[in-house]
Amino acid sequence: MDCSSELVKLLNEIERLSEQVAFLYNQHIMKIAIINGPNLNLLGKREPEIYGSETFEQFFEKLQKKYPSVQLTYYQSNIEGELIDKIHEIGFEYDGIILNAGAYTHTSIAIADAIKAVTTPVLEVHISNTYARETFRHKSYISPVAKGLILGLGLKSYELALISFL
Repeated sequence: MDCSSELVKLLNEIERLSEQVAFLYNQHIMKIAIINGPNLNLLGKREPEIYGSETFEQFFEKLQKKYPSVQLTYYQSNIEGELIDKIHEIGFEYDGIILNAGAYTHTSIAIADAIKAVTTPVLEVHISNTYARETFRHKSYISPVAKGLILGLGLKSYELALISFL
């Protein structure tokens, strides 16, 4: 059995158990937001060898179908201030935020400060392994203030982040 089929089996089992835990212990509908930063609106077109050929909207639709007991919302902006505004808007009422700040990960103290200012836990995600790319991508201002970091697993990084909140 190869590693990828074992990972799929494990993810399926985690999903099944997570749904049970969410039902038993979280009798309310969990609200999880996915926030994507600059250039992630181009998924499916931009550098498919790094980011894949699926659009985020296609992936998000699959997530919604796979996790019907979770209220998932999606927001994307190429503008730093709009990302901060969204974190402020939902950062006191949602159960979790999955954040891919894109290139702002490596430059934005303001986004890090916004995360510190809210009570909703934030998980940092990246589609690619940023440590296997250019050196400037090795620094994250988000990681020190995030609950955790998942990277390098393609769009599955988002699903694993979602599962961690269930």
